[in-house]
Amino acid sequence: MSKPAKAEKAATLKPRLPRGLVDRGPAEIAATNRMLDKIRESFELYGFEAVETPFIEYTEALGKFLPDLDRPNEGVFSFQDDDEAWLSLRYDLTAPLARYVAEHFDALPKPYRSYRAGYVFRNEKPGPGRFRQFMQFDADIVGAPTVAADAEICMMAADTLEKVGIGRGDYVVKVNNRKVLDGVMEAIGLGGDDQAGRRLTVLRAIDKLDRLGPDGVRLLLGPGRKDESGDFTKGAGLSDDAIERILRYVAFQAVPTEGGDRLAFWENFFGGWSEVVGESETGRQGIAELHTIMKLCEAAGYGHDRVRADPSVVRGLEYYTGPVFEAELTFPVVNEDGQTVRFGSVAGGGRYDGLVGRFRSEPVPATGFSVGVSRLFSALQVVRSPIVSGQAAPGPVVVLVLDREETAAYQALVAALRQAGIRSELYLGASGMKAQMKYADRRGAPCVVIQGSDERAKGEVQIKDLIEGAKAAEAIGSNAEWKAARPAQFSVPVDEMVARVREVLGRHYGG
Repeated sequence: MSKPAKAEKAATLKPRLPRGLVDRGPAEIAATNRMLDKIRESFELYGFEAVETPFIEYTEALGKFLPDLDRPNEGVFSFQDDDEAWLSLRYDLTAPLARYVAEHFDALPKPYRSYRAGYVFRNEKPGPGRFRQFMQFDADIVGAPTVAADAEICMMAADTLEKVGIGRGDYVVKVNNRKVLDGVMEAIGLGGDDQAGRRLTVLRAIDKLDRLGPDGVRLLLGPGRKDESGDFTKGAGLSDDAIERILRYVAFQAVPTEGGDRLAFWENFFGGWSEVVGESETGRQGIAELHTIMKLCEAAGYGHDRVRADPSVVRGLEYYTGPVFEAELTFPVVNEDGQTVRFGSVAGGGRYDGLVGRFRSEPVPATGFSVGVSRLFSALQVVRSPIVSGQAAPGPVVVLVLDREETAAYQALVAALRQAGIRSELYLGASGMKAQMKYADRRGAPCVVIQGSDERAKGEVQIKDLIEGAKAAEAIGSNAEWKAARPAQFSVPVDEMVARVREVLGRHYGG
């Protein structure tokens, strides 16, 4: 193929973003960073410290904890390296943490508190609100067997939501225990290793209760369900009696009355709840752990309006072994079909005592939770949190280039602004002054610095305040008046340029 033909073919390449992925612009990135800073502040207040793991792990490090049991090894993006070892993009931030802790176990303080933020990847069918790449922000405590660690995680989740702008009463941290669920499974005949697959199918069905409702979950617990696209999900194949028992259990909701003895309430609540697990020792242990978490949260001032026991919380991943929790937003929103619904979960997690132990000979207790960054960001937009809707950062001061032969002189001007800590840039295109002014507008520049041959001969520059100029242009009726007034444009000696630019910035942005 000739070079012109290659160039012609390249020019016809259509730019396409792969399904399930999104591009983000500077405004969204800046707002997200402000939100992440608040989350980080909350985590560090509780004594957590940062750690970073890579995007790629050995596939075996992810183990069997993949997102879809019916498509083993297809829920993650995987490839082979030059040694023919299988590598995968991380599915979540928890499995890489387990590998990191096991690898550095002797050097880390125990309990070990850490937080991590980063992108994770799901090789799943994309859809509305479901992406193949998205960001999570996790916090975990490794090496603490007591459920006091789980209680702290729940308290921190509540504090974090309030710190980013979710008001009290607009969220609740719901807590359950997988041991209670295991007790229910034993009571309906799904105990033992040979029933592990069906148990996981049941848990994933219950996890969809908020989205599908009781009727949809009933189908997933029974023969299976066909979704709106026609895709069929195989069910757990339970009997009608077993399905009804599970649905009665997950529907059992209770909230203490205001002014009542809440500790006494939880005592009675869990006493009655024990009936659903029968004689299962595992189930009774789970209820006792839940009771302890509620007592600890109540004692610290995190009442039912912030942290609450809820049997519908199960979490879909298999590695959870004890308490599980979800931070749910309770305020109403209107969905794409015009229906008023709850916003739903923005964070979740639980205890995973077996995950780190996969790499070591002894068990290592661990608990943590993960914030869905994109989902929380959307929620903050709904409630108009100032974190995501605050004033945008000003664009750079733009130094125009009117004479290409004098580029070095213009470079000296922009260097003086940068050395003074003022965000600025030199125009590097090939257009004339009119186009350069349009460019500065599009960049959100508060002002531009102009130096033609006349100004250079006098040792001066002109500074044009674009914000003030736009206001004046609206007030001036005719083009002749505008030219006569030359609004917000003034000449200053070069050695006063930095100080006068600072005055412009201070006038519009303070400081």
